[in-house]
Amino acid sequence: MRYLCLLIGEPDVAVPVPGTAEFARLMEDFQTAASAMHKAGVVIDSGPLEQPSAARTLRLRNGKQLVTDGPFAEIKEVIGGYFVLECGSIDEALEWMATLPSPRYGAIEVRPLMRLPGHE
Repeated sequence: MRYLCLLIGEPDVAVPVPGTAEFARLMEDFQTAASAMHKAGVVIDSGPLEQPSAARTLRLRNGKQLVTDGPFAEIKEVIGGYFVLECGSIDEALEWMATLPSPRYGAIEVRPLMRLPGHE
């Protein structure tokens, strides 16, 4: 089963500042966890996301495109990156995500990807 794992930053939680030793440790922890997931073959795709201000939201109404700047939802949390994992269960996906430093500073939403007939 595939799982989409959204790395979510929370505005009220202090994150280490780039250039500090604590930030360097955070990045090292992240790389160690990501490398282990890649080595185990569970990562299908992963990557960081640009800031929400870089997003555009598309809606189609009465055959016309409506494009607005920014994310589709007005929330304080920021989705900073994602992983798509192939795991035997959601518990296994949660175990892998727990190896990242991200849940120490925010949250990770782990959601099964829906399998559509004919798209296996």
